[in-house]
Amino acid sequence: MLIDSHCHLDRLDLAEHQGSLDAALEAARQRGVGHFLCIGVSADNAADVKALAERYADVDCSVGVHPLDVKPDATPALDWLLRELDHPRVVAIGETGLDYHYEPQAAQVQQASFRLHLQAAQKTGKPVIVHTRGARADTLSLLREARLPQAGVLHCFTEDWDMARAALDLGFYISLSGIVTFRNADALRDVARQVPADRLLVETDSPYLAPIPHRGKPNLPQYVRDVADYLAMLRGVSYEQFAEQTTENFKRLFPLAHVHAA
Repeated sequence: MLIDSHCHLDRLDLAEHQGSLDAALEAARQRGVGHFLCIGVSADNAADVKALAERYADVDCSVGVHPLDVKPDATPALDWLLRELDHPRVVAIGETGLDYHYEPQAAQVQQASFRLHLQAAQKTGKPVIVHTRGARADTLSLLREARLPQAGVLHCFTEDWDMARAALDLGFYISLSGIVTFRNADALRDVARQVPADRLLVETDSPYLAPIPHRGKPNLPQYVRDVADYLAMLRGVSYEQFAEQTTENFKRLFPLAHVHAA
């Protein structure tokens, strides 16, 4: 069994499946995908991701506010986040983090939001899903400051080995997406070869970042199999070994997830 550890099911382009999310999930299941983690990105979509997790037995969700969704005059409130997290299908916090690539001027408000999510992680014990882009020093600084009682994950990892090693030293997992298949991703492939087997996850981040050979199309959860096949080849293991290992890693990181045997 394979798990798509990070997907946005409420945002998929379903044209390939005639507008049917049921069909899109079934296409993924036919390729060996047995579970999906649907990610919250804002206060507006928290209800949507929870509804999807309630609807499908093989879907869990997270709740949080993406750094690019943080509003300067409306930093998410801790009591709101804690209420949203008090739901049996919400197994993680996020995605949260820092993204200075598009909004360097928003660093202060993003940091305030990130700290709030880390406080929620401290209070609930749920793992945090971290988005970081153009903000490695501040991301690591805030994670060190938080001293979380449990691990988290740097999702859709695109940094170098130094950043990966620093995150691993903090107990974090590394999740790789279709970006690792891109022609210009040599540095990321170096990371993919070195991450310890027991700290690696795989994801689509669908509908974004479809892997080769689907690049340029809307990404779908079924394409996590393409990412897994590529990573298994890169690491010199069988697909079966890779799928089993990353599934065990997912269950260890997200112990509240409702993962059932395939």
